[in-house]
Amino acid sequence: MTDKREALVWGAFVADSLALGAHWIYDPEAIRERFGTVDRLLEPPPDSYHAGKRRGDLTHYGDQTLVLLESVAAKGGAFDLLDFSERWRGLFRDYRGYVDKATRGTLEKFEEGNSPQESGSSSSDLAGASRIAPIVFALADDPEACLHAARAQTAMTHNHPQVVEAAAFFALTTLRVLQGRRPSRALAEVASEMPASPRLQEWVRRGLESASEETVEAVGAFGRGCPVQAAFPATVHLLARHEKDFRQALAANVMAGGDSAARGLLVGMVLGAHHGLQAVPSDWIEGLRARPAIASFLQAMA
Repeated sequence: MTDKREALVWGAFVADSLALGAHWIYDPEAIRERFGTVDRLLEPPPDSYHAGKRRGDLTHYGDQTLVLLESVAAKGGAFDLLDFSERWRGLFRDYRGYVDKATRGTLEKFEEGNSPQESGSSSSDLAGASRIAPIVFALADDPEACLHAARAQTAMTHNHPQVVEAAAFFALTTLRVLQGRRPSRALAEVASEMPASPRLQEWVRRGLESASEETVEAVGAFGRGCPVQAAFPATVHLLARHEKDFRQALAANVMAGGDSAARGLLVGMVLGAHHGLQAVPSDWIEGLRARPAIASFLQAMA
């Protein structure tokens, strides 16, 4: 269990870093022509949204996930929304990476004096729900606290009901996988048991049914973009189609194009919990520039 709990964190971070170079390129053929098969960490090109970052860095999603891991470690494995909010705001004081609309909106609300419970933008992007691996790691033994924290950290920046529920959904799915369920079974179970919206349940159904389809085509049909209505079923597809192969799943995710970082954080988390550390490519872990910090935070909670 400990191995798989650590693996869900490493899986999320390597997935985000793998997506860095091709993130937000929406044409899969352009990705293939420019990079070949993305099965290694890449330097972001000069025309990238992440220009200036280096191979092994994280996207702005991954950087926020790292801040969440730091906060949870500092609190001895507990989630403290105020502590996370202060560290999150500190990240963006002199941030040299990309700052998206949801982040700008949240920062503006903080500047207006709103609390972390009131600061969330109305963004429907799945990315707000994608940061949850540190919470699942820390609170796996307390499912109620885990789901509460997953929702709270999401709503702080993305206070959209479907994004908040997506965070709880993927947190609970990962907990089921840690208990020994296959990802596809866990997805179906949680969809049937969790009091989620009918639309979310429909996204799960469509994602599972697409498992026989090629990933580039399936993700294209759902939509390659950031909004939860596209990214959620695309994430379910990736988990269902590639649940047996961690490396293949994350390479296929990047090759499908679009918001591969948000999808990847969740796919890497769930499949890391399923396969354990032996399935997470060691060259990806070693290539992470944040590897010493991640290892230190995990050790602090060990």
